[in-house]
This record gives sequence, C-alpha cells and structure tokens, in this order.
Amino acid sequence: MTTTTLPIEPLTASEVDLLLLACSKRAPSGLRDRALIGLLYGSGLRIAEALALVRRDIDLVTGQVTVRRGKGGKRRVSALSVAGVSLLEAWLTRRTKLGAKRSQPVFCQIQTGKVGEPIAQSNVRQMLARRTAKAGLDKRVHAHGFRHSHAAELARKGTPMNYIQKQLGHSNLAVTSRYVDHLNPA
Repeated sequence: MTTTTLPIEPLTASEVDLLLLACSKRAPSGLRDRALIGLLYGSGLRIAEALALVRRDIDLVTGQVTVRRGKGGKRRVSALSVAGVSLLEAWLTRRTKLGAKRSQPVFCQIQTGKVGEPIAQSNVRQMLARRTAKAGLDKRVHAHGFRHSHAAELARKGTPMNYIQKQLGHSNLAVTSRYVDHLNPA
C-alpha cells in the first residue's frame, strides 16, 4: 500500500477569516469553534495541547496561554493574537453560562448532560470539515495546519526564528528552521 504525502498548504489570514465567518457568532457551538480556530491559528498550539487547556491556563489580560504538558511533557507559555483573545473571551463567557466548571477543558462538549466533558480530536476534524465546506475553501483544512499557518505567518512578518521556536515549543532552532523552510519552499 502506497501512502501519499500531501503538500503543506498554510492558510492565509483571509482563509481563516472565511472559516470564522462559517461559525455562528451567537450559537454556543459557533462560539466554541470560532475560539478554537482563533486559538490554533493565533498561537500555534498543537490540537492535543489546545484540547487539554483548562481555564487557569489562559490569561486574557496578558494574551498568554500556558501549555502544561506539551510534546515531550514540556511546559511552555505561548502568546496569543489579539483576535484570538477576543474570540476566547466570548467563548469563555458563554461556556460559564452553560455551566462548565473552571477545572473542565476549555473546549468542551455543550450538549445537555455532557456540558464540560472533553471533546475528541475526531470531533474537531469533523467540525473543521463542516466549516471548510461552508466557507467554500478548496484546501485541506486540519488542526495541525493552523500550526503551520501560524509559523508561516510569523516568518512572513520577519519574526526572529528564536521567537518562532519558543512559540511552537521546539527543542532546538534547527528544528524550527527546517519547519519554516518546509512551509515556504523557494
């Protein structure tokens, strides 16, 4: 059996905006999905890191997210975009009204009787497929792709490689350099 490796296609800011527009600004699921997309794109977190966040891990005032157990069990603090903070703020307000506890995952189920329970990565894949279709995007959109998009955007803006390394939680600069070079082939 032959496996095909698809090329990495980072999303542009306008494509992310289309995905956000495909999510309701009022329904709990739309607010949650908007916040998750905003967090992934605006911070470069891995999906497992994002789904493991609890309320104490997010500082809306400083715009920082604490990953307590990243890849390799490492702890790190990542910056969050201003837009990501705004989206998270809206979701956290609604999440509280739904009855989710601070100790439960930030990105949780919202169905009656399940409020606050964790959501699975497979649910995120399904959500992204629905939002991508609704947005009319002709790209493969997946959770890890937001990490690629975040790194590509930082590199495009001329962000120093050591900052990108810290933001992504890479153990050494060579890994980050290869990662960014792979996203922006010459």
